[in-house]
Amino acid sequence: MTKTALITGATSGIGHATAFEFAKHGINLVLCGRRLDRLTTIQKALEKLTHVHILNFDVRDKAETLKAIASLPEPFKTIDILINNAGNAHGLDPINEGSLDDWDAMMDINVKGLLYVSSAIIPQMTERKSGHIINIGSSAGKEVYPKGNVYCGSKHAVLAITEGMRIDLNPYGIKVGAINPGLVETEFSKVRFKGDKIADSVYKGFKALQAEDVAEVIYFVVSRPAHVNIADVLMFCTAQANSTILKKDI
Repeated sequence: MTKTALITGATSGIGHATAFEFAKHGINLVLCGRRLDRLTTIQKALEKLTHVHILNFDVRDKAETLKAIASLPEPFKTIDILINNAGNAHGLDPINEGSLDDWDAMMDINVKGLLYVSSAIIPQMTERKSGHIINIGSSAGKEVYPKGNVYCGSKHAVLAITEGMRIDLNPYGIKVGAINPGLVETEFSKVRFKGDKIADSVYKGFKALQAEDVAEVIYFVVSRPAHVNIADVLMFCTAQANSTILKKDI
């Protein structure tokens, strides 16, 4: 039976790569994102491989999120796999110099947005007593590094929520897990450094994880037999030992 996956943050990075990986394996897709032009482009590319529906909304907006998911047409209403991927980092400041707007953006997207989308999808999973939820965390959810403060806090929250979900949804046979990547070469740093040129140097001198590397792990997790749940994955590129130790060739 063909499954349907809903992916947030599908217009770039890990979400985009996961959409392509899932499409290769014939999984039907509901792709969510803020940039309609990108969603449309991805939809056209992937419709050759599978059935695709797009939802254009911002996970920070509770009403918009619930309305968008409620609008799914019948062929896409049953979500078997939820990939809570939408997330971001804003700024890299010590706590005493941090921006309240940056803090709001990180908590609203990384934590509240994840909860809004999950709230819209979980009831149908509990009713069917089946489903699989994967929350995209970060190595920043495992340890705190200098100037990481609120971003690390948001990703620690993702891991706590993931564990809570797994406990609460256990009676319903729903799988819940987290994928926690270290440095992944995506638009992430451009957002974090707000377009500053320093973003270009983040991935120089070593081979960072690529979005496709993470997407392959996500597909591995969702393709396990019914009795197997991969609860937690921490993945680094070979050059990275933890959040602060990185082997660079320059």
